[in-house]
Amino acid sequence: MIWRYGVSGSRGGEITLFGRFAATPFLRFIVLCSVLFAASTVYAEDLDLQALINEALQKSPEILASQYKVSASQYRIPQAKSLPDPMFMFGYQNEGWKEYSYGKMQMAQWMFSASQMFPFPGKLSTKGEMAAKESESLGASYQSLKLKVTAKVKELYYDLFFAYKDIDILKDTTALFSRIEDAAIARYSSGMGPQQEVLMAQTEKYMLLEKEEMQRQKIQSFEAMLNTTIGRDVNSPLGRPVEPSYMPYGRTMEELVNIAYENSPEIKARERMIGAAEAKVKMAELEYYPDFTVNAGYFNRGGGQFEDMWSLTTAINIPIFYKTKQRQAVNEARASLSETRNELESTKLMLSSNIRDNYSMLKTAEILMDLYKKGLIPKTYQDFELAIAGYVTGKIEAITVINRLKALLDFETLYWKQFVEREKAVARIEAVTGIQDSRLGGK
Repeated sequence: MIWRYGVSGSRGGEITLFGRFAATPFLRFIVLCSVLFAASTVYAEDLDLQALINEALQKSPEILASQYKVSASQYRIPQAKSLPDPMFMFGYQNEGWKEYSYGKMQMAQWMFSASQMFPFPGKLSTKGEMAAKESESLGASYQSLKLKVTAKVKELYYDLFFAYKDIDILKDTTALFSRIEDAAIARYSSGMGPQQEVLMAQTEKYMLLEKEEMQRQKIQSFEAMLNTTIGRDVNSPLGRPVEPSYMPYGRTMEELVNIAYENSPEIKARERMIGAAEAKVKMAELEYYPDFTVNAGYFNRGGGQFEDMWSLTTAINIPIFYKTKQRQAVNEARASLSETRNELESTKLMLSSNIRDNYSMLKTAEILMDLYKKGLIPKTYQDFELAIAGYVTGKIEAITVINRLKALLDFETLYWKQFVEREKAVARIEAVTGIQDSRLGGK
């Protein structure tokens, strides 16, 4: 498909949409791809962010793996609190080598015994406490992962929205470039302007087509990543994201830091790990005390000639190597406890830094959005209108009009870029603090 503008003037000839650039295969390819995409693309229904989040929380392989990991840890709690398995022993003792002497000789006998080891009081409950704290830590990590996946879905959603929005801006700018092109053709046909100005305007339009193709490629990439995050096949169709509503952010940075210290699942996970480490110290100290093994035996000597026998014994382990074993285990547990406590402080500092960084990005984006929306975009559009009016009358050169329009394109793109960056910063803050977006039904 080739579009032509038939123009006759003092300079003669016909100016095509391609002009002398029509011979460039790359430009022909861009135009053809744009036409085919516009003709063949059928968008699915609007893409709802909350529906994607709900699906990700239910189907994300990463979340499901963490969920099963928590379930597995809960099954370890009753195991840790249980007694060791009892032991049963049976055997035969013969007297002499010549014959089977059971019932004939006094020491010939069948032997049966059962034994049970009983840990020192407090050991089993401490082991159960260790397992419970570790399970609670994994549960908090699971909640943290859900928040991170939610934030990732939001970020990809906003990136996808911006890619579509950028295409809209490029299409609107292309229409404005057509006004420059029409003015250039009119000037050329009347002998007031050179053909170069027409070709210049057309070239700028082709460059916008190139940018559109790049954004479409980004759309496919973001859709694949979004599908992977929520647990879908990468080729599953996705609709166009609904434009997020702008809501002022009223919380202060200090308030967010305090909320994070109270609600953050990452901090809760570290706190549970400290509890588990404290239980390990207690368990290591209890290893100084011996365990008891009770054994009951029965000896069947057969017949009425010899009476059967029984026995009841207790075995106690003696921790005589405590200097190299139990004491070192206590030192190890205490060092691990100190490590976990410092990891908690490191996590708090990291979360605080993360909040401050994203809060700064959020506020900077709001300032820039206000600047673009209320100042640069309307003023630049006015400059463009004045410039194109001046160009029609021959008072301004074509390059000036083109530069004004390119500046308008940049400012509109930057406005929506800051809009998206603000929403992504909010999503990251919510993941850190555990605050849900009220626009999605949270509190």
